[in-house]
Amino acid sequence: MAVKIRLTRMGTKKKPYYRIVVADSDAPRDGRFIEIVGNYDPKVEPSAVTLKEDRIVDWLQKGAIPTQTVSNLLKKKGVDISTKGMKAQGA
Repeated sequence: MAVKIRLTRMGTKKKPYYRIVVADSDAPRDGRFIEIVGNYDPKVEPSAVTLKEDRIVDWLQKGAIPTQTVSNLLKKKGVDISTKGMKAQGA
């Protein structure tokens, strides 16, 4: 089972916000997920991002792959997503 860290859309029409979730790569975008690891609200200035960094690092160590958008959000918040960094943190 390939696991991804990705966004799922919430909110109403014209007022989106997103959950950052860990989900099976075969699951639909707004469908079943394993765990909620953060939130992203692009409508406020500056964009609000809240993360459960310990859970994200744990999932990355287990082999979860973040999507491009999620990896950009993680980099902005200072979470090291490189595999080299994961091995160093796990050791």
